[in-house]
Formats: sequence, structure tokens, C-alpha cells
Amino acid sequence: MKSNTEKFGKTPHQPSLWTRADALKVHADDPTTTQPLVSADFPVLSNEVFIWDTMPLRDLDGNITSVDGWSVIFTLTADRHPNDPQYIDENGNYDITRDWNDRHGRAKMYYWFSRTGKDWELGGRVMAEGVSPTVREWAGTPILLNEQGEVDLYYTAVTPGATIVKVRGRVVTTEHGVSMVGFEKVKPLFEADGKMYQTEAQNPFWGFRDPWPFRDPNDGKLYMLFEGNVAGERGSHTVGEAEIGDVPPGYEDVGNSRFQTACVGIAVARDEDGDDWEMLPPLLTAVGVNDQTERPHFVFQDGKYYLFTISHTFTYADGVTGPDGVYGFVADSLFGPYVPLNGSGLVLGNPSSQPFQTYSHCVMPNGLVTSFIDSVPTDESGTQIRIGGTEAPTVGIRIKGQQTFVVAEYDYGYIPPMLDVTLK
Repeated sequence: MKSNTEKFGKTPHQPSLWTRADALKVHADDPTTTQPLVSADFPVLSNEVFIWDTMPLRDLDGNITSVDGWSVIFTLTADRHPNDPQYIDENGNYDITRDWNDRHGRAKMYYWFSRTGKDWELGGRVMAEGVSPTVREWAGTPILLNEQGEVDLYYTAVTPGATIVKVRGRVVTTEHGVSMVGFEKVKPLFEADGKMYQTEAQNPFWGFRDPWPFRDPNDGKLYMLFEGNVAGERGSHTVGEAEIGDVPPGYEDVGNSRFQTACVGIAVARDEDGDDWEMLPPLLTAVGVNDQTERPHFVFQDGKYYLFTISHTFTYADGVTGPDGVYGFVADSLFGPYVPLNGSGLVLGNPSSQPFQTYSHCVMPNGLVTSFIDSVPTDESGTQIRIGGTEAPTVGIRIKGQQTFVVAEYDYGYIPPMLDVTLK
């Protein structure tokens, strides 16, 4: 198979590469790029449901938006089953770990509201049962469109397949809370094509999800980021000199890293309503480095494009590694070239003493980073853990040129608005 650099031929742009040399610069526990420890006595948002990926309501410019003074977040959510025999162990105790690990198969989109940007109150499901065309409702982005309260929820409809879709509804406010109305007709937008983005037929472990629409601050067009894998049969990709980068002697062996083919995809809308999309070549590829670049999103700052994505330790390729967390890249224009922030790409990783404490970070334009708690050790050996399924403490980072720095820690689930919209 052709190398990554040859694959896309004469296209509007060539994808930037996150190389193995870049990844060799990743170092866990650097205090400037490590999330503060999460205490094992963290509060839980709800004893009835697990939540994980959190999607704040925002506009197409990326601004976190409240409505009539109400902050709103959407979350991937699943019921907890403390009394279900399926999750009772041989000692008669609730096996919360197994329940938590099974959550993806029953993920639904819920919303929450707050007057304070924290202390979230559960609003309920966004779509009624049966509206979404597939079993699972996976992550995406809610966009406040106008002062009439119209919201486009872009998300991933999964099983069967994986399709980028959207559903339009409306946010309604009162003195006492927020409700979501409409959200009754899901519109399929696009799926992986097998030419630029890998399909399930090419790789049963493929990823194609996490739509993040935005309006480009320079050309004014409507685009969308998403997670994908570079097209091609699993195991057929070439990890060439460009993908390896400038590695020191002794690091030329790439092992089985051809199986790691993550990319950050991009599409452009052919219309103003975001109903008709054309997929473009990826903005960034990680062939030979990592197999997942989840929930990609931008922060536009100082005339630059800061591209953030999340990834796992277990999705790294042979010979390279890094913590679970958020990784970032920067360019002077939308189509790059992108270079890794901090030299490596690592922006905010879990500490090695609590490697699974948080995930699914979202970097907001105000420098605040939200995530969810996965699991936190409760003893020094790390053998006993406490499952989260709730909001993590928000972290503040500072972005300066090609570097980032952890500078603050805030309350659990603190997601303050950047602007408030008064509905008409």
C-alpha cells in the first residue's frame, strides 16, 4: 500500500503527520502537562446514571453559550444497575465496574442545566426512545443556532454501522429550568467512504465518530471535524520515513505499528444549514503512532488554529506510548501544516499514579478543560478503585504559541458560559 504521504495525491491539502519522533517526546508526569490528582472522595453527579463524554452547548464559533442565564451541557449517559442480577457478583454485591464497562452499548444523549455553571440538574433524554435510528447515541456537538433557541445536535449513530447525523430541536427556558423540545427527525449526513476514511469492512476496529462543526474564522465557511482512521485494509498501511520522523539511532524499528492508523477528519458543508457535506482528506494522521484521535476540536486564538484531540495509552503503537489525555497541534491556517504542541503533542495527561482517572477532555476557548472521572485508586497499591461516571474537576491551561501550561484547578464539572443568549 502507498505511504500516508503518497496516498492522498492531488488534493486540496496534504494531511499533517503526528510522527513517531514526535511521540517519543511524550513524557508522563511533567507538571506543566499533567492533570492534578483527582481525590478518591469525589462527589457523584447522579446515583441513577453514569455520565462520560460531556458536550457543552456552544455556537459555531466555539463559544460556550448559556440561554436566558441557564448553562446547558449534553452528556453520554447510561442507567446504573445496582439491583440488576446481571451485575450482582457471587458475594451479592453490586459489580459497578462491570456495569460501567458495559455502558457504551446503551449510551444515550441526555442534557443537564445549571444557573452556576456547575451543580448540574438532570433534564432528561434529548430524543425520545425510537427517534435515533441506531441502538447507541454516541458523542457529538450541540450548536445553538439563533435567538429563537433552535439547536442542531450533531452526533454519531452507532450499531449498526457508524453514521454522522444531526437532529434539530429547540431549547425552552423558564424561571425553574430548561427543557428540550422537538428533536424528532434525525438526518443522516455521511459515513466513512473507504477511500479517505477506513470503513468497518476494511477494519472491524475502525473509528468514525465525534462530529464537531465550526465556522472558519477566516473564510467563513461551515466545516466539521470528526475522528477517523486512514482508509485501507487493516494491516496494509506503510509506516515510512515521513511517518517515523527524525528518530535517534536504535528507534527505526516500527514493529507492528502499521495497525495504528488514526486521523482527524474534516468535511465542508455545501449549504448554510449543514445538511449537505463533502468529506475532505484528513487534517492530521497518526499512522504508526496511535489508533484513536477522538473528539477533535479547535480553539481559535491569536490568529492560530489549535487542534485538540483525546487518546489512550492502549491505542499507541509499538515502541511509543503516552498517558490517557488530550493532545494538541497548532497551525497558522485551517489546512495546516500542523505541528505538535509542546514538541510532542501532549497537552494534559493523567498522572502515572492514577492512569485512568479522567478522560474525554474538551478544551474550551477560555482555557478551561472539562473531562469525566473514569476510575481512581482508593489504596496505595492501586488494586482497589472507585468508579466515577461523573464530572471531573475542571482544569485551566494557558496556551502560548506552541506551548501549553497547566495553571489552575476548579470545581467538579465547572463549565461557565462565555456568553449568554436571551431568547426571543
